[in-house]
Amino acid sequence: MRIAISTDGDFVSAHFGRCPDFTILDIESSEVKKKEILPNPGHEPGAIPQFLHSKGVECIIAGGMGMRASGFFNEFGIKTIVGISGSIKDVVEKIKNNTLQGGESLCKPGDGKGYGLDKTVCDHSNEKEC
Repeated sequence: MRIAISTDGDFVSAHFGRCPDFTILDIESSEVKKKEILPNPGHEPGAIPQFLHSKGVECIIAGGMGMRASGFFNEFGIKTIVGISGSIKDVVEKIKNNTLQGGESLCKPGDGKGYGLDKTVCDHSNEKEC
């Protein structure tokens, strides 16, 4: 399975559409066969789902994502898992062990505006540095 993780450094990005990069993993038989980091192609409606689809991605993992983005991924047959936080390393281990569990999106509509550009503080209820 080919999986994309919205990435900010070594951690899952809370704002999927404005993350700096995507970590793309090819996982077979609970083993990572290939890993690559691709830069975010830009935050235009439908652009990221189309981009990841063109790369063969079957699942996207992120901290947060809006309903519109989820709909675009659904149109491309890409499964979405949100509510994920922590290090990429820990998330990969959970994927390999089949223990990764999604939850509620970590962002509300508009929380990510400016993130990755000039924003230094997230608009989450538990204010923390981005």
